[in-house]
Amino acid sequence: MLPTLLDVSNVLQLAGIPAARLFGARSMLAVMSVTNVSIAPLQGPESDNLAPAAGRTTLVVNVASRCGLTPQYAGLERLQQRFAEQGFTVLGVPCNQFAGQEPGSAGQIAEFCSTNYGVSFPLTEKVEVNGPGRHPLYAELVDVPDASGYTGDIRWNFEKFLIDPAGTVVARFSPQTEPEDPRLIQAIESTLAA
Repeated sequence: MLPTLLDVSNVLQLAGIPAARLFGARSMLAVMSVTNVSIAPLQGPESDNLAPAAGRTTLVVNVASRCGLTPQYAGLERLQQRFAEQGFTVLGVPCNQFAGQEPGSAGQIAEFCSTNYGVSFPLTEKVEVNGPGRHPLYAELVDVPDASGYTGDIRWNFEKFLIDPAGTVVARFSPQTEPEDPRLIQAIESTLAA
């Protein structure tokens, strides 16, 4: 059984080490929770966990097949191919909350992504990213600000969150930010170099 944030904080306190010093005040919760949240794959055993893995840089993106931003799948796949061997992965999270733009079944979504964009990165089960049914992974992500300071609900399909190998959410990018935007590439490279 994995230790909880409270267990780790208590051990650190007894050792005289402030948890914020070890993890960083802003990221302490992210270190302990983002990598421990369970999210099932789009296809395959539900017991498989696709949550951002400790030790890997992960770009979490809520995706949809019938959106004006759907061509971003091509750029996401190029990122996957470019950085995968360095400990990076894209994690696509299908969501149907924005104008019903991801209505398909798991099989239809997988076939669309494979046939149209050659997607090799993992896709999760279809989830809600906003509202009372928000998946726990997104409950941990939405408080992270983007470069303009925006926090809160996911604005549209293809909003992006970069998580470093320690499990810290280090950046948030708007849906309109292209996967190969120099700012996003720089952020990925800086997490891989750390």
